[in-house]
Amino acid sequence: MEAKKLIPYSVYLSREHHIKLKDAAKNRKASSLIREAIDMILSNNDPYQAGYNKGVADAAQIVYDCEEAQMVAVKGKDIGAILSDRIKELVK
Repeated sequence: MEAKKLIPYSVYLSREHHIKLKDAAKNRKASSLIREAIDMILSNNDPYQAGYNKGVADAAQIVYDCEEAQMVAVKGKDIGAILSDRIKELVK
């Protein structure tokens, strides 16, 4: 997620869902897991395409965050940002 101000939103869950959410989140924060699920639901009704787009976004973020890719620049822009932008073009 980009560095944006997040707005809190409360959701009431059954005990069963709360336990499953904590289990599914494991090392990740549950809020991040929920935001990603909401993004997928709101972006498209097709689960395959939503999952594909999420994978593309994750790949772009990994490349963008790569410290080694940030050390090399072409025309004033680091390689990580260049490649991240190109990967984002794959979103359907």
